[in-house]
Amino acid sequence: MIEKLIKIQQELKAPKNQRNNFGNYNYRSLEDILEAVKPLLAEQGIQMTLADEAFELAGIPVIKAIAVLSDGETEFVRTAVAGVDTKQKGMAIPQTFGSASSYARKYLLNGIFLIDDTKDDDATNTHGKTTSQGKELRDNSKEFMKAIQYLKDGGDINIIKGKYTLTKEVESKLISLTKIN
Repeated sequence: MIEKLIKIQQELKAPKNQRNNFGNYNYRSLEDILEAVKPLLAEQGIQMTLADEAFELAGIPVIKAIAVLSDGETEFVRTAVAGVDTKQKGMAIPQTFGSASSYARKYLLNGIFLIDDTKDDDATNTHGKTTSQGKELRDNSKEFMKAIQYLKDGGDINIIKGKYTLTKEVESKLISLTKIN
């Protein structure tokens, strides 16, 4: 089984075909990884199943993604976890669990198949810290209007903060204009 897995790891190509235009980065989705790995698993005679378990840890809902790989003789089981933000703006509770599941499964498969994400969105996201290169986002500018639409579509304000310098007034206005009733 290990030799088969090593062969898949060496042959797997999962390019970052998705684009986040607002955050200005490319990324690969869980679906991209699955599409790339399924033929290689079949070629090696390996079946893979994915499942999730939900539990609570210190008051936080958590999704544990489970991958089981089997060649009929040997079984290989690995897990990964992701917290669920049930207060995620613009998402219903089932969507927050689905998002956490996709996240956990993606990083589970990254670990199993040695997919390098050093230039992925999570590696390049500044997580709300402004950079010295961040140009100021001005009220009612074209970029401001794009930011409003991005947030209304469920985007993360931290992506905007990573790309632009925001005054308190502009940040407050962005948040108030995109609140979901």
